[in-house]
Amino acid sequence: MPCKSNDELKELVNEARKITKSGRVADYIPALGKANPNDLSIALNFPDGRCFSAGDIEKKFSLQSISKVITLALVLMDRGKEYVFERVGMEPTGDPFNSIAKLESMAPSKPLNPMINAGALAVTHMIKGESIEDRFQRLLQFVRELSGNDGIQFNQEIARSEYDTAHLNRALCYFLKQHHIIEEDVDELIDLYTKQCAIEMSCLDLARIGIVFALDGKDPQTGNQIMPAKIARICKTFMVTCGMYNASGEFAIKIGIPAKSGVAGGIMGSVPGKFGIGIFGPALDDKGNSIAGIKLLELLSKNYNLSMF
Repeated sequence: MPCKSNDELKELVNEARKITKSGRVADYIPALGKANPNDLSIALNFPDGRCFSAGDIEKKFSLQSISKVITLALVLMDRGKEYVFERVGMEPTGDPFNSIAKLESMAPSKPLNPMINAGALAVTHMIKGESIEDRFQRLLQFVRELSGNDGIQFNQEIARSEYDTAHLNRALCYFLKQHHIIEEDVDELIDLYTKQCAIEMSCLDLARIGIVFALDGKDPQTGNQIMPAKIARICKTFMVTCGMYNASGEFAIKIGIPAKSGVAGGIMGSVPGKFGIGIFGPALDDKGNSIAGIKLLELLSKNYNLSMF
């Protein structure tokens, strides 16, 4: 079923677009700095196959940190929660997503949760496979299954740009390697991780992934249980507690749904049992979240009483 343009969503996009000038694109990754800060789009995907959208829906963007949720789901299926959470914690952190501070002060020195960079690198390390390419292809195939789009690829320019500038992530990896959280070659892990972050899609694809999480791992189009319900619920819990970087508490109060953002400007939302949300708006606030995307979700939550709390 095609995604229909929606006048109500158009009004919300037009309203939210007014604040894009208050944000800035993530130019610390050179390839992301090329984005148009005025772009904004949204798609809503419902269990009965209906999809509504507005804005620049043809624009593609890289998942960045949104990929952390998807990789966590795959690794929980690969390894089981006991294995994963022996190596990565479950607690929110008030520190920036790329901070090394808690690793230095915690004992044992494991990342606090899978949504900060240190935790995400540890989770990516756990993807099963015989080689970097094999592991990446397994993840990419999982993304394609979740989105129902076999054409999804990764953006090589963005992956290379991130790989070349990943100095802090390399530092996190070496710290994790010192404490035996990761055991592989650091540059190989960074290669895998930057390709993971550079997986590219539209807000329509992202909304389709959002509905699978909203329905506890079930694809409403095919009826397939893509992931066990308990794993989808774990992922949604992390989305609530840690999904919006260190603005997650405020987001839970103002909007109140599981969501995950990325510094390319994407936001995936999952309204439990109801619908999936895909948003793209590359102008970011000072926490690294899409400034107009957050505004869009505030308007949606206020108009349709979305909060699960």
